Amino acid sequence: MAWLIVKKLDMTRIVKGDAFVPVTLLRVPELKIAQIKTVEKDGYEAVVLEAVTRTHQKNGKSVNEVVRREVPFTGAFTGMKAGDTVTLDVLEGIETVTLHGISKGKGFAGAMKRHNFSGGPAGHGSKFHRALGSIGCRKPRRTKPGQKMHGHMGTDRITLKKVPLELVNKNLSVIALKGPVPGARNSLLVLDF
Repeated sequence: MAWLIVKKLDMTRIVKGDAFVPVTLLRVPELKIAQIKTVEKDGYEAVVLEAVTRTHQKNGKSVNEVVRREVPFTGAFTGMKAGDTVTLDVLEGIETVTLHGISKGKGFAGAMKRHNFSGGPAGHGSKFHRALGSIGCRKPRRTKPGQKMHGHMGTDRITLKKVPLELVNKNLSVIALKGPVPGARNSLLVLDF
């Protein structure tokens, strides 16, 4: 099992056989092992991956934006030390991956948008269109916990399992996963396989 930090680029489609396959393109930045945590020193085993996600100008100087993620220590990191580079060679023979990301934030949303409620009739003098409706009963004379209501929507941690890996381009450091993935463009995701 290994881990990669990737950046979401865009959605497109590729031709596979005689059909179009919808894919999401993900760029794999240059990944380095920043630190290896051990049981003796830290109390648990983990690897801290470091990725340069963006380079921009600040006061006339080029500045790198660095992101670090701590991932569990697995067999793929055996024999590596701090400062080593993780390449796309770890994806050889991999057909499906598990993806972890943060969904797009939608802000405050009503019950129809947030929970896919149907709403009321639109015509014939009805005054019940997009409202929530009844939220309780006579007993226990309070709203029960977990009731689906309006509120903050999005920015949830999403995990997609068994996502097919359709394409690996080592020259451009780009991979393609089948279907949509959570998050906006340029958001960071973590792959494990």
